[in-house]
Amino acid sequence: MDAAASLSLVQYGLGAAAGSLVGFSLGLVGGGGSILAVPLIVYLVGVKDAHMAIGTSAFAVAANAFANLLNHARHGTVQWKIAGLFAVAGVVGAALGSTFGKAFDGDRLLALFAILMLVVGGLMLRGRKAGGDAEVRLTTGNAPKLIGTGAATGMLSGFFGIGGGFLIVPSLMFSTRMPIYYAVGSSLVGVTAFGLTTAFNYALSGWVDWLLAGVFVAGGVLGGLLGARSAKALSARKGALNMVFAALIFVVGFYMLYRSAGALFTT
Repeated sequence: MDAAASLSLVQYGLGAAAGSLVGFSLGLVGGGGSILAVPLIVYLVGVKDAHMAIGTSAFAVAANAFANLLNHARHGTVQWKIAGLFAVAGVVGAALGSTFGKAFDGDRLLALFAILMLVVGGLMLRGRKAGGDAEVRLTTGNAPKLIGTGAATGMLSGFFGIGGGFLIVPSLMFSTRMPIYYAVGSSLVGVTAFGLTTAFNYALSGWVDWLLAGVFVAGGVLGGLLGARSAKALSARKGALNMVFAALIFVVGFYMLYRSAGALFTT
């Protein structure tokens, strides 16, 4: 399964460019940008194997999330005990989900991924409420919810090889009533853990191109810096930026569905 050997230097260059696009989108509008990693690796870089694209993307997303986690930790917006319990439960789910994903037909997996993108685009159009309890702590009351939602979110993250931040943030808010600024920072613990779990599982089957993941991450760092700078200049237009980015996700999702929908109806 050494599909990585078939990639050219041009494709690795495109991988760096794809990483820059994902990093830029994350820096510009926040969560949701990583959902573009798999389609970019498949359709821009030209990785034909869906499982290779998902395994490689999972590692790249985890590395990107970890870099952002360090920044949030410096600002004190990570609830470590809550995020830790959620992540531990989610790692179990991610291990199961990625195992199911590896056994799933690649073309069908891409078709389902396209449907997921349309769901993400819809969620991005919904505003996030800023309320919540700033003094929230891990308790025997919210622990069962964290374990349940963590396992379910981790399984979905592992199956599709995504960060899952768009699901983790509302799950943390639902389970603990924490404010969104804590939920965003704390979600990165789960995104990092789920991505590494999925990447490790796929790596066991030879479905991670480490060089491609490396150039993707490097491009993402540069793109993230540019996106963050642009976000400051365009902060007054954040609502409009979210709508534009959601529209981009819809377009890519429909394109993926067009390319792979036939796999859903073949036996």
